[in-house]
Amino acid sequence: MHSGEEAVGGYAATLKGKWALVAGASRGLGLAMAESLANAGTNIVLHDIAEPSEARESIQSRFGVEAISVAADLTQAHAIEAMMAELLARLGAISIAVNNAVVRHFAPMERFPPERWEEALAVNLSAPFHITRLALPGMKQRGWGRIINMGSIYSARATENRVVYVTTKTAILGFTRAVAAETAKTGITCNVLCPGVVPTPAIEARIEAIAKSQNISFEEAAGTYLSARHPSGRFVSTQNVGAMVVFLCSAAASDITGAALPIDGGWSAV
Repeated sequence: MHSGEEAVGGYAATLKGKWALVAGASRGLGLAMAESLANAGTNIVLHDIAEPSEARESIQSRFGVEAISVAADLTQAHAIEAMMAELLARLGAISIAVNNAVVRHFAPMERFPPERWEEALAVNLSAPFHITRLALPGMKQRGWGRIINMGSIYSARATENRVVYVTTKTAILGFTRAVAAETAKTGITCNVLCPGVVPTPAIEARIEAIAKSQNISFEEAAGTYLSARHPSGRFVSTQNVGAMVVFLCSAAASDITGAALPIDGGWSAV
């Protein structure tokens, strides 16, 4: 085993004392993944465009781990470099990087704003590249690391009016495989999670708008929305996605790298 991979109960790696950076972690899925890692004993760096200090305080008080909150504009490479330099100088290394920050914009191709295309490429694809390249030296030095990228059901299929989201979530698969191939002998793994519909604030707002437009309840609108996508007929739980992140950081997952793992209520099966 590499340093820090001691098994607990023959299953989970010892995560206590390691630092995880979760990008886009002020709320929703990012915060849920940070909470799951903290519950497993991991110290947490919470990132967002505005410093998520409230989330930091909550994690520290609830889970008894160290937590740091940072703000950085992920559209700017120099801002990412400054954030990572500060964190690495303070912490020594980031052992777990969860590339969760995302920009979404919906429009037909011919009306898609070019500036929103560039913004989404920067946040959804270039930011994981920069965070990963800057975290890798410390991971390699310690012989242990976990890189978890966030894909989507749309990493494997397309839908109308989401050209930049489909493009970037497809590209993150190739990025994940390339990093996994380069790090396969180093004690580092790199995988991508592909969730279906998760009850994030953005999704709930979309369903609320559907309910209002059709004059039906939120529950009715959610049921129709989900049944058209998930054979399970229900949301993908943020806690279940967080549990998968913890599993991927465990010794039991040390041979899983370069994988795209669906968590989508059966959507990709139909």
